[in-house]
Amino acid sequence: MITSLIRWKILKKEHRELDIKISTLVDLSSTDQFTLRLLKKNKLLLKDKISRLEDELTPDIIAWKLQF
Repeated sequence: MITSLIRWKILKKEHRELDIKISTLVDLSSTDQFTLRLLKKNKLLLKDKISRLEDELTPDIIAWKLQF
């Protein structure tokens, strides 16, 4: 089973790669807009997954303070 931290690293890498791909396609004037929108949507979905994982990995500071 993949740990949350490893999954987070994989998602961050995929997000960076998509960002590079999108930037490259934007620079090309003949880029298909549908493809570009699809890539941007996938990038946003990855960002959401990354955010959820970061929430899991970050300790709940309020709950921690309530314990002490």
